Amino acid sequence: MIRTENIQKSFGDNHVLKGITTEFYAGKPNLIIGSSGAGKTVLLKLLIGLFTPDSGTVYYGDTDLFSLSPKEIRAIRMRVGMLFQGNALFDSMTVEENIRFPMDMFTKRSIKEKKMRVNECLEMVNMEGINDRYPSEVSGGMQKRVGIARAMVLEPDYLFCDEPNSGLDPQTSILIDELICDLTNSNNITTIINTHDMNSVMGIGDNILLMKDGHVAWRGDKSQVLESNNQTLEDFIFASPFLRRLRADALKQRHGGEADG
Repeated sequence: MIRTENIQKSFGDNHVLKGITTEFYAGKPNLIIGSSGAGKTVLLKLLIGLFTPDSGTVYYGDTDLFSLSPKEIRAIRMRVGMLFQGNALFDSMTVEENIRFPMDMFTKRSIKEKKMRVNECLEMVNMEGINDRYPSEVSGGMQKRVGIARAMVLEPDYLFCDEPNSGLDPQTSILIDELICDLTNSNNITTIINTHDMNSVMGIGDNILLMKDGHVAWRGDKSQVLESNNQTLEDFIFASPFLRRLRADALKQRHGGEADG
């Protein structure tokens, strides 16, 4: 589990985070949502330790991240997997070399051990046998799977995903969501996903944090979204008249026609 206590962060006169206190649970997808400028990316970077808060702190379990030495923070980061928005694969490396890269950087495993782990990770994401291909030789959805395999290669306790469905078609996005959810559940990982994808919210949102103007505006799960009376959530999720009608219809079906839409 990761939790934050009263995180405050400013850049000059721009007060970005205004007292964020929340929890992100192991074994379930934790989603951070909100409009542009809400503070999502700054919070994500604080959780990883790329930014230092002006006050407040981040706990990995019972460990205060910002009380650690650089060596101890490096040890924490060894337990973190990252899935980047643009995949961040190296074009000049094969799929196997890309997945192997964190092991080359941070472990002393033998070549045989590394190859075995690469193959295990490719099997996790249903991509066996593409070791020698280059990123340009596979589709965008396959590149995303390679990125997930690389994020999992060091067997992380924590997985951070920044807009994992960016640039993907809806069907592929659902497959990526299901894959991340399966890996999270089966490995009991604390997975934190920064997303704008409402399909992800309604599909895998077991713990959803809605941010607005540097505050936590709403927190709940996908089952609570339709019936929430939170105006900020309604304005964000059901921004279009079409989605508002869908919500009204869903509520009518659930309550036998007793919905106010």
